[in-house]
Amino acid sequence: MKKKVKNIGELSQTHGKTEEKEYRTLDQIWGDDGIRKYKTLDESEYLLSLKEMNKSDLQAHASKFGLIPVDDRETLIKRLVKEFKKHTSLYNVPKQKINYVKLDKTAKDVLSEGRWNNH
Repeated sequence: MKKKVKNIGELSQTHGKTEEKEYRTLDQIWGDDGIRKYKTLDESEYLLSLKEMNKSDLQAHASKFGLIPVDDRETLIKRLVKEFKKHTSLYNVPKQKINYVKLDKTAKDVLSEGRWNNH
């Protein structure tokens, strides 16, 4: 039997990633959208909720996330926002753009000069 040779244009390569959504944690695979922990993924909304809290509420909120509840309000808010950004970075993954460059025949000829010819 003769093996059918495919045209190189018909072949495709895969990278094993899903195209629709990129997951970074197991929780995301199981359907967690990240909102449960902070009730939002919007930084301005989270900052507003922090500014509305009194000092003891802020300290309790920090303790909930494993942060040491320091006495300085601004330092505590900075630390909370830093933790919030770490959390949201897991869920706000930037989309990868695939850039393909179209080469003219001259460029293809120049690039193919270094290939081994099996003729």
